[in-house]
Amino acid sequence: MPESTISLIDTAVITGGNSGLGKAMAESLIRAGKKVILVGRSESKLKSAASEINAAAYYVLDTGDIKAIPDVVQRILKSHPDVNTLINNAGVQKPFQFPNIGDKQEYGFDLSGADQEIDINIRGPMHLVLAFLPHFTNLPENKKGVLVNVSSILGYLPSSIINPVYNGTKAWVHMFSLNLRSQYEKSGKIKVVEIAPPTVSTALHRDRTDPNDNSKEKNESAMTVDEFIKDVEKGWEQGKDIIAPGPAGAVIDAWYGALGEKYEKATH
Repeated sequence: MPESTISLIDTAVITGGNSGLGKAMAESLIRAGKKVILVGRSESKLKSAASEINAAAYYVLDTGDIKAIPDVVQRILKSHPDVNTLINNAGVQKPFQFPNIGDKQEYGFDLSGADQEIDINIRGPMHLVLAFLPHFTNLPENKKGVLVNVSSILGYLPSSIINPVYNGTKAWVHMFSLNLRSQYEKSGKIKVVEIAPPTVSTALHRDRTDPNDNSKEKNESAMTVDEFIKDVEKGWEQGKDIIAPGPAGAVIDAWYGALGEKYEKATH
């Protein structure tokens, strides 16, 4: 059986850690006796969340602001050299409809909003991974770096067609995580974990006409945050490389059933 991921984690940096899935993962790690550092855009929300869950520290960062990332990472590592885990959780989801599609259009296509979504969901995680990797690959021999990237079931099956940019960004997170794992697997220095959530009742749909359409009351297949975190904790304990909570499991299994063996043969 693979080594438990939770046993590898000492100190974790969690982006988007002041609410939703990020806060739930932070609380879970703190319950397990881990040190957690929160990162997010709102200082007031970070301060409140850090106090509430007893996080070790917090840092203000808009992960879409690429130029700000190196300085923040440097400050984190200077104050917390024991960091060995990065959880790329911060993300946004915006509904877009292309022009003149013929149906009733609730949303337009805002290019600046789409660019922001790409910056936060793709460029932010990529730059953060590259900023932390030199530190993680130079940890003491008895320590391992852990990189956790939060993708989505929509990166495998883009069935929510109102989110064309989001779906593409999460497909990128999956592929990036897959190749990152393949490149480091022989070194034994880096553990790469992908978490692919299904619909979870959070504030992710805040930009929709009905921001609560991902609630349990309106979507019977949606998971509560508590249900989500229980599956994540199980995946961490089992050392899984891919954690697919609830209904995401069947979709991810289908993807790997069709392409997993081909990928392994092509890369080894």
